[in-house]
Amino acid sequence: MSAGGQATERATRRMAADAAGIDEAARVLVAGGLVALPTETVYGLACDATNPRAVASLYAAKGRPTFNPLIAHVPDLAAARRVGRLTAAAEVLAARFWPGPLTLVVPAIEHATSELARAGLSSVAIRVPAHPVAQAVLAAAGRPIAAPSANRSGHVSPTRAEHVLADLDGRIDLVLDAGPSRVGVESTILDCTGDRPVLLRPGGLPREAITAALGFAPASPAPRAPGEPAAEVAPLAPGMLASHYAPALPVRLDAREVRPGEALLTFAGTRPPGTERALAILDLSPAGDLVEAAANLFDHLRRLDRSGAQAIAVIALPHEGLGEAIADRLSRAAAPR
Repeated sequence: MSAGGQATERATRRMAADAAGIDEAARVLVAGGLVALPTETVYGLACDATNPRAVASLYAAKGRPTFNPLIAHVPDLAAARRVGRLTAAAEVLAARFWPGPLTLVVPAIEHATSELARAGLSSVAIRVPAHPVAQAVLAAAGRPIAAPSANRSGHVSPTRAEHVLADLDGRIDLVLDAGPSRVGVESTILDCTGDRPVLLRPGGLPREAITAALGFAPASPAPRAPGEPAAEVAPLAPGMLASHYAPALPVRLDAREVRPGEALLTFAGTRPPGTERALAILDLSPAGDLVEAAANLFDHLRRLDRSGAQAIAVIALPHEGLGEAIADRLSRAAAPR
């Protein structure tokens, strides 16, 4: 990172996610570099979470505000316990869903990760990813790895190596290419610092599965009163900013028709009135499968963003299961910027 906080230009290499690529990724991370890694959710931009200079370099490469904390990725539950103090509920959830698309916010163990990675918070967000390449890199690096999505801050998250390069080529050291992400939306985030877990961000693990594991439903964050300003403190976890995951084009939700100049993002073969006017059409899942829809969401948004349209119309989608995470990402993509 330059003295002015700007991302340093560097040659970005793309390597296969084989043994040589994994070894090189671990070497770069230990040396303080930046590596885009595949996970089962999306590609993450990784750095050594214990190295403040590497963390600062990551924030600069993404253009990410430093009040937005990073998730610490570790290989297993034992490593997680060295980073944060897991509550009883967190232990239940970790035993049931790790490795997997679940992030737990728990009280931090001081000095286990850099204060900058935690955005100065006394809590830390922890995840154990399920992707074998991410697991292998974490084991080889031997330290917690901060890994937000590997894209420019606020932009559509990457589910393929080419998405990473479209945003970060020349700003990071290495991309490990393992093909498309399986889940396609980021992890579910639960705040486990209090008596009852709070669902901060819906994601790749549905709310219903969490409720079944706990025996009760997680709470929802308290809404702000109308006109109440956002608190001038760091959010507890990533992905909580109002405008996020956004393509360059405006996004119009719950579209009942296609307007002139729009591209269409649809689901289950639905064709609203005016579909013939759409400059481009992509279906998240012609079969109506929400798992397939989540896996395709960010790739389809990126493709429609390059369609030459003036806006993206999105039909109403189901909200159950992974539909809740899809709706969350789309609402943030459509938020005022």
